[in-house]
Amino acid sequence: MKFRRQKIDDVHINLTPLIDVVFLLLIFFMVSTTFNQSTELTIDLPTASSIAPSTDRANNVELVITADGQYVINGQTLINEKVSTLIQGLQEITEGDISRPLIITADAKSSYDMVLRVYDAAASLGITKLAHTAQREPAE
Repeated sequence: MKFRRQKIDDVHINLTPLIDVVFLLLIFFMVSTTFNQSTELTIDLPTASSIAPSTDRANNVELVITADGQYVINGQTLINEKVSTLIQGLQEITEGDISRPLIITADAKSSYDMVLRVYDAAASLGITKLAHTAQREPAE
């Protein structure tokens, strides 16, 4: 009996079948893929005019947040920046008509907290029409 170990050849991995499989897959995808020229989606964008009728502007409630932290509602400056004061000021201006749009113009240096207070006040009054505007800096 021979109990000696036999010499094992080095292990080789034959990549030829793997290359053949990859090549066949590449050919399959090239033949079976179709390319279509699709048209772009047509989207109807809203239009805006800088010349709005004065009746539309008179119906809006304009709230300005200044850089020094004051609220101005339709030209009237509020005493403090508390939410309760803001709610009271909005109630007086809107006269209970919550369908009037609230236009918020905030200075770039005003804090986010002040804008969030406006959201809280509008939500507590049930105002759902909100808009944000920006004004151009005056030319020097």
